[in-house]
Amino acid sequence: MPDVLISTIVPAVNLLDLLYIPLGLVTAPLWLRKRREGWDERFGHVDAMFDPEEIDTDLPCIMLHSVSVGEVNALRALVPMLSGKAHVFVSSTTDTGLARARSLFGTLDHVSVVRYPLDCSWMVKRFLNAVQPDMVGLVELEVWPNFIKICAKRGIPIGIINGRISARSYKGYRKLRVLLRPTFARLDFACVQDEQYAERIEAMGVPNERVQITGSMKWDSISTEPNTEPSERAKTIAREMGLDLTRPIVVAGSTGPDEEGLMHESVPDDVQLIIAPRKTERFDEAAVAVPGCVRRSSGEQGRGATRFLLDTIGELSAVYELADLVIMGRSFNDQYGSDPIEPAASGKPVLIGERHSDFQVAIELLTQSGGLRVVERNQLGRVVGELLGDADLRAHMGRSAQDCVQAQQGASGRHMDVLLRAVIRPDEGA
Repeated sequence: MPDVLISTIVPAVNLLDLLYIPLGLVTAPLWLRKRREGWDERFGHVDAMFDPEEIDTDLPCIMLHSVSVGEVNALRALVPMLSGKAHVFVSSTTDTGLARARSLFGTLDHVSVVRYPLDCSWMVKRFLNAVQPDMVGLVELEVWPNFIKICAKRGIPIGIINGRISARSYKGYRKLRVLLRPTFARLDFACVQDEQYAERIEAMGVPNERVQITGSMKWDSISTEPNTEPSERAKTIAREMGLDLTRPIVVAGSTGPDEEGLMHESVPDDVQLIIAPRKTERFDEAAVAVPGCVRRSSGEQGRGATRFLLDTIGELSAVYELADLVIMGRSFNDQYGSDPIEPAASGKPVLIGERHSDFQVAIELLTQSGGLRVVERNQLGRVVGELLGDADLRAHMGRSAQDCVQAQQGASGRHMDVLLRAVIRPDEGA
């Protein structure tokens, strides 16, 4: 059979592909349990990002990859900054991340949203042929070997932005350091959040001269303009849920397993509690843990109720505006914490559990400012009661949290400068 015919029937594969294929087959029963969409796109079948007749060829095309909702949110300030200076397309892996990217950036000029492909080489090549980026920024730490290798071979600058490696993740990466070092060494730049992350990135193989500390863009992800009352969107949600804005409201954000019941028990029965699980697949489980709760998805008004379940996507930011006190979940079990920056930026006093190593730096800064408290699980009810009984203390914590966020802002602008400097327009056909 002629080689040309073989190549059209069987895609060229490399050693990594030969590992991915059996691994995918073995793990298929696990990832097929959750309904996932966009399989054509996951295999690299995407449309060209921009209409060739409308695209401004003087502007570079910058791709920003954010794996899921949290990373997409970190781009909220950066993408509008780049729009007009470049054609920007935001990629995401998960269905929820893609939906969030479309809601945030779908109406911006010079911005498109696309699903990121699986890392098999022929899928990556198919994707890059359609998208044709002039450079790629990977949000936080999304280093897939084939994608990075192929970008490097095509002369497309690629690097990490808003980089971080938690202590837990670093332990795993170190075990594979020999295998991953060539991938990290191919990165053209690594913009990381702090000195500790810089040391870990360098240890994985990124040359020192390519690493710079630019801070965290998550501090920029929400406005810190002082608001005397909730936005119209937040008021609409409150009205539709049947919340009484004249009475105290506690929001438990991004909760995990074994936490909804804890929140229910720790907040007084006569105080309105809104629980927002981190994972959509846990909504029903959370509802069982909080008997009689009013589910947002039901469309019912819960006038007179005190327990509410926010089982929707994209509304937690607005609900934080309604809070008198915020408790961050995934920190009272074994899930390493949730990001407290958003409620802090809204000027809310924040409580978080002792297990928060994934967000250690932000929590240390907010704790030092007086805007956040770390609370033991068995002390949560007592501290909630203390703060609900002291409006002045809550106000002081909220102001301190917001001041801390404002002091840390500016990373998005620094990242924009790095990205625009890193763009190298490849020769036609490269």
